[in-house]
Amino acid sequence: MIKTYAMAVHDVMAEEMRRDERVFIMGEDVETLGGVFGCTRDLYKEFGTERVRNTPISEAGFVGAGIGAACAGMRPIVELMYMDFTFVAMDQILNQAAKTRYIFGGNAKIPLVIRGQQGIGRGNAATHSQSVETFFMHIPGLKVACPSTPADAAGLLRTAIRDDNPVMFFEHKALYAQKGEVPEDIDFTIPFGKADIKREGTDVTIVANLLYVGRALEAAEILSGEGISAEVIDPRTLVPLDMNTITESVKKTGRLVVVHEAHRNAGWGAEIAAQVTEDVFPYLDAAPIRLGTAPCPLPFNLGLENAATPQVADIVKAAKTVLYRI
Repeated sequence: MIKTYAMAVHDVMAEEMRRDERVFIMGEDVETLGGVFGCTRDLYKEFGTERVRNTPISEAGFVGAGIGAACAGMRPIVELMYMDFTFVAMDQILNQAAKTRYIFGGNAKIPLVIRGQQGIGRGNAATHSQSVETFFMHIPGLKVACPSTPADAAGLLRTAIRDDNPVMFFEHKALYAQKGEVPEDIDFTIPFGKADIKREGTDVTIVANLLYVGRALEAAEILSGEGISAEVIDPRTLVPLDMNTITESVKKTGRLVVVHEAHRNAGWGAEIAAQVTEDVFPYLDAAPIRLGTAPCPLPFNLGLENAATPQVADIVKAAKTVLYRI
């Protein structure tokens, strides 16, 4: 069935709430408004306001409540209006959600999904446009998912809701209207830690996530017209991270470009470049290149936003650079 990315998220939450009465949603304006981008629209009509719960404007408060509910046996989905707002609840996420299961020797389960959108495309400026997924790779105990298509959003979200561990689920505001085929199977899941090769190639490996998967595919098409075969890989989850698919690709191509919307400095692309260099250095024919957002707060002006973030032309140039075509 063809669905938008937003509808794929909406429908999976509805299906999982029907399947398991312990699943519920809470967040700011998730009830009658349906969330800032409509991902929970009208769910309260079917499930009531006990299971689709509006919260006060306190991320620390309702993320903490979600952790408590998960500890008590519920399976909460906590929606944040913007994933930028995770910083208001960092103690709850990094010190409580991530560690509780370990503190209790594995006896406690924390089946908690913290989901919301992030990223560029609307001129939402410095505190509403960031890509913050890298922060959560660094703390053991959290899983990190970043779907780039409607099917991936559906399969990964269903896996996240059924997981007994806390999952940070990053959506992208510029992808919500994207349409794609989504399996109708209500048990369709995508395992965490399994990257997807979106396009096969032989000359250069391009690794990207979220919005930049589409841009990488655009770049690959341009490169193809110039006789360059690019393989595009979407990790889909950053924790767990499928390095085997990436390293096997680099062993074939000998070259690596990583592109993401997160800031280039200490972004998740740096981790991939480091692991590739450590694991398959003899296969590299050029130093890996990382592309990411410039080290500045995201501008409000869309022209400046584009100037600060990687564009398709930058990906094409990076691929040519590792191929010594520039």
